[in-house]
Amino acid sequence: MSSPAEAVPRVAHDVERLCQNIGIAIQGKPDVVRQTVICLLAEGHLLLEDVPGTGKTSLARALASSISLSWHRIQFTPDLLPSDVTGVSIYNQASGRFEFKKGPVFANIVLADEINRASPKTQSALLEVMEEGTLSTDGEVYAMARPFMVVATQNPIDMEGTYVLPEAQLDRFLMKVTVGYPTNDAEAEILRTQKSGSTATSLQPVLSTADVGHMIGVVRRIEVAPALERYIVAISAATRSMSELRLGVSPRGSLALLRAARACAATAGRPYVVPEDVKAMAPVVLAHRVILQPDAELQGRTGTELIARAVQSVAVPRAVSA
Repeated sequence: MSSPAEAVPRVAHDVERLCQNIGIAIQGKPDVVRQTVICLLAEGHLLLEDVPGTGKTSLARALASSISLSWHRIQFTPDLLPSDVTGVSIYNQASGRFEFKKGPVFANIVLADEINRASPKTQSALLEVMEEGTLSTDGEVYAMARPFMVVATQNPIDMEGTYVLPEAQLDRFLMKVTVGYPTNDAEAEILRTQKSGSTATSLQPVLSTADVGHMIGVVRRIEVAPALERYIVAISAATRSMSELRLGVSPRGSLALLRAARACAATAGRPYVVPEDVKAMAPVVLAHRVILQPDAELQGRTGTELIARAVQSVAVPRAVSA
């Protein structure tokens, strides 16, 4: 097995190919596209939030179309049942036994479209598969395919017909990313290229399952110095003492930031993590894991703003050694 130093340049090259291919369908959002790819390589799940029509679903479909992976789309609605997501046991008269029919969650990439339009009971059907990569039902345990990634989209919670995602559900997502409106030039390009229909479904795969598996293996071996591990812990700890926060970042959040920083380093062509990787990933990895005090919300504070303050309050390691 090659060392990370030898394998990382190939990972960075493949990431560029993947980002460019997704960029054919998602114009003017290179940072969002790269964050999506980083989330995949960190073996995490992605929550995309924004108003309707900004390309959330197209981004998820473009990612799935750009890789030779199996993928399923689930449209979350108020009447969706947990069994519609995970699967259901059906009695087979010929064999005289119940047989489990797998639901759409059994795929490499699962697009959970408008996840916050379903009831909390249905949302909770994803908790085990997102955290453990397995599904337990009728005394049996079924493993998810590898790699496995849930890409969920949601509309802002102040829009009609939406539910607030439970804290436990939010914590399962490695990243929460806001897509945002494109620039005028990018929107004009969208009109030019997609006037006959979305290009996300017509993309050709540029990477195989084996390619993605290799890239994930390299990311797992990216070096993280003890000083940087303490730096990550210090950032998380800083959020736990903020008066504006009712709930700070948990140890799971620290682990998530570590994984994302590793993937960020690999996409930049480095076999080791630097403080800039941690700073770059902190807002999208940690902001959705904190809960603000009611008075802080009334004052217009945001999780992203408070995470940025926590990062600024922690001294950056001067010497980073393994």
